Order: sequence, then structure tokens, then C-alpha cells
Amino acid sequence: MPLSRLSKLLKVFTGIALAAALASPAIEAPRADAQGFFGSPQLSGLSGATAWLNSKPLTAKDLKGKVVLVDFWDYSCINCIRSVPYIRAWADKYKDSGLVVIGVHAPEFDVEKLMPNVERAVQKFHITYPVAVDNDRKIWYAFNNQYWPAHYLFDAKGRLRYQHFGEGEYDVTEQQIQKLLQDANAKSMPTGIASVHGEGAEAAADIRDVRSPETYIGYARSENFVSPGGLRQDSDRTYPEPKHLDRNDWGLIGEWTDHPQAAVLRSAGGKIVFRFHARDLHLVLAPGADGKPVRFKVTIDGQAPGENHGTDTDAQGNGVVTEDRLYQLVRQRGPVEDHTFTIEFEDAGVQAFSFTFG
Repeated sequence: MPLSRLSKLLKVFTGIALAAALASPAIEAPRADAQGFFGSPQLSGLSGATAWLNSKPLTAKDLKGKVVLVDFWDYSCINCIRSVPYIRAWADKYKDSGLVVIGVHAPEFDVEKLMPNVERAVQKFHITYPVAVDNDRKIWYAFNNQYWPAHYLFDAKGRLRYQHFGEGEYDVTEQQIQKLLQDANAKSMPTGIASVHGEGAEAAADIRDVRSPETYIGYARSENFVSPGGLRQDSDRTYPEPKHLDRNDWGLIGEWTDHPQAAVLRSAGGKIVFRFHARDLHLVLAPGADGKPVRFKVTIDGQAPGENHGTDTDAQGNGVVTEDRLYQLVRQRGPVEDHTFTIEFEDAGVQAFSFTFG
């Protein structure tokens, strides 16, 4: 299925929808009894991987006798990025107790299917456990998965015993891991709950102050676009500056071509503006087809961000797009209020995919 139609998959959004997911695990499936879930995903679904990183291909037979945690993730998904420190901690803490962690990388955007990008992300996030690359979505569909991130926990007999969708309830998930390891008679069992403190984009969201939702720039799923004249699909257009921005409105300025998944800047000096309310602002960006770095400058309400700059900008708002990934552009240090974010690109060719917040 084309990725432009993934709106049907009910991804756990940052912003208001993520707040609901963190506040109440209403979307979490019920726990299984000792017999597992009826009609539940099977580890045999891992056979659909198009490639494996950090491991040879793993089969249900290889995993017999092991407790297995399968984590669906995507390297530009902020919800996944904030979950990664916990997955890493569990993989390290329980590796000698019989736990096998498998990350299933299921890409949302086409650029995320490129193996060099996935390999770079695995290194960037210090992921050493096995990663199954699911470019064809065969594992995704075998598990009937609909979320990033999604965690599926199997007992030593290969039965699905617990699942959780979205961020949060990490202590509950770890307790389930411990229980299944105990049931499997693990000889070495660390106690307590892992202490995790993510840094940069991996830090937990300030969910109390997130009032802006994930927003796509490609026309297939774009909302709240207010540049005069609207988006023009798949053709060049010089966009004028929006006359007014209410909260969560955004616009393009300059010469852009908007495609289903992303907008591509055709000439230097183009901008994107967004009126947002959140501590953190992220933007998924990629260089142009030639791979050349793209310089940019960020402002908040027309001023340099200063101490409110993100990990991918300096205090003056300067940064460079060098690879396909999520860029953290704003992290506010003081009270969170509505602000107008502007990013101006000094070079042509950049691809802009989506905003997320935290």
C-alpha cells in the first residue's frame, strides 16, 4: 500500500493524541492469560524481513525457549525515538536472562527504506540488538500492527502474552518481561525497574504543554495550511507569506514543489512558518537528490532562539541538513506559550516531511 495512504493506520500522534495515549492506555490491548492471545501475531511473521542488521535472520525456531520483545519503530518517529532508551536498557539488562529484543524498522516515508539511512540510524541510536528491516510491510501486516511504536512480548513458548501501543507504561512492560523470564526459569534475573533518562530528542515529552499535533507537509495528509492560494500538487509554485497564523497554522514561503510525502525547495531563501505551542519542535528533513548539505536558520517570533535552541541548531539558530532524519530545532527552557517558528533555507533542494512536538 502506498505510504501516502498510511493515514488509515491510526499512528499514535504527538500533540493532543499523544497526550491521550500517555494519560490513559485506552488503546492498549488487554493482557493475555496463560494461553496467550487468540488469533494473535506469531514470531513466524519475522520471515517477511527484507534485511537484518546486528544479527543473522532470526526465525521462530531460533527463538524457541527465549522471551522475545518485538518493537515496531521508525527512525524519524519522535514517539519511537523517545521509547528507544527504554528498549536499549531492557536489551542490555536482561540479555543474560533469556530476553531477545528485536526492533522491526517499518518506514513511514520512502527515504526511510534506503539501507544506508537505516544503518546510520541504528548507529546513531546505539542500537545493538537485532533489527529486522520491514520495507515491504510484510511483518507489519503479519502482526496486524497499526502503531509506531508498538511492543509485542512473547513467552518462551512463542505465545504473545502482552502488547502495548505508543509511549508510556514502561514500568508495566518491564514487569511483564520479568514475569515471563521468571516463568521461563531464568537463572540470572536483575531486580528493580531500569532507570532511564533520555537526552536531546530522546527526552520524555512535556505532555502537559503540548498543544500542537503532528503536521505533515506533503499534500496527501497536510492540514492547517494557510499560505494564500493553497497547496499546488506536484508542480512548482512561488508561495506568498501567510497574512496571519493562528495556533497550529503553517505555510510555505518561496518556490516549492509539494509532493504527497514532502515539499521540495526549488530556490534558495525559501521558508516554512508554523504557529505552535509546545516545549519541543522537531522537523523531519532530508537533503536534495544530490545529497549536498543545506544550511538553514531558525527564528522564534523573529528572533534568534538563544537558550531555546534545539540540539540541531545553535543559539543563533544556525543548522545544516546533512542526512535524512528528524531534527530537533526548538527546546524551550522557560514557560511554554504560543510562538511563531520560522526556518529559512539558505540553499535549494531540501525536502521537508513533517513537524512533531514534545
